[in-house]
Amino acid sequence: MAYNKGTLTGGDIMTIPTVTLNNGLKMPQLGMGVWKTSNRDAKQAVTMAIKDGYTLIDTAKQYGNEAGVGEGIQEGLKATGKSREDLFITTKVFNGDQGYQPTLDAIEGQLDALQTDYVDLLLMHWPVNGLYNATWWAMEEIYAAGKAKAIGVCNFNVERLSDLLDNGSVVPAVNQIEFNPRIHQDDVRDLCRQHNIQVEAWSPLGGGAALSNPTIQTIADAHQKTVAQVILRWELQQGLVVIPKSVHEERIIANQRVFDFTLTDTEMATIFSLNTEEHAIWYDKFKWSGNPNGVDDYIDNRD
Repeated sequence: MAYNKGTLTGGDIMTIPTVTLNNGLKMPQLGMGVWKTSNRDAKQAVTMAIKDGYTLIDTAKQYGNEAGVGEGIQEGLKATGKSREDLFITTKVFNGDQGYQPTLDAIEGQLDALQTDYVDLLLMHWPVNGLYNATWWAMEEIYAAGKAKAIGVCNFNVERLSDLLDNGSVVPAVNQIEFNPRIHQDDVRDLCRQHNIQVEAWSPLGGGAALSNPTIQTIADAHQKTVAQVILRWELQQGLVVIPKSVHEERIIANQRVFDFTLTDTEMATIFSLNTEEHAIWYDKFKWSGNPNGVDDYIDNRD
């Protein structure tokens, strides 16, 4: 896919806006994801991203690359002269660590791997049946101790999010869910709005099916942008946080250049019409279990 403006460099990086979470913490609206990235590639990508103006970095223990992310953070800070406080680091509680005491025990190792004393956002990666409420109680303690500046969840549907709200003391700050032109999860987003829970999109670009969509391509051509840039802009205009993944610097830079144009109401509605509610993860096979190997067996390889 060709990018406009020729070969991209980091010289004219745009300022990334923030959203304010329900505890008052400001979170960058666009960040860098590192799913299915090796430690070596994660280190390189994170270093490049920080040098190119990113401050939000999203990883997880399940990804197996927290150590690489930690090294990349240190390299990026050294290269830019920034401090840890300039970044917004997210990681997630691993399914195999869920439960009250295991969650408390695991956080120290994750912080060590990331080479930090705290994360800005700690998310529960999946609502593991029979464990997610106890996991949340442990996360509330981690939050109270200052080892996470905010806590939230991932992949919570209406049923499980409602149950968590009934049993927890802290309202999640974020629910990170699969969202892109092909899947909108309106019922989940409605519940999040009711409780001032920020929705964050994983797989925001929707993989090949969305990136090759001719309807979005027509909109992209009208703005002299790429399809990826149009999709990200569509999500940002809805107030979502987005974390596109790439290990290629040109795309890392291009994904950030989405704040210099605006989609019309008609263009927004056109992309909304592409919804098929088609998950990359087959939830019926996952069965909300505590699979210690995560859910990669059930994931299509989408960015």
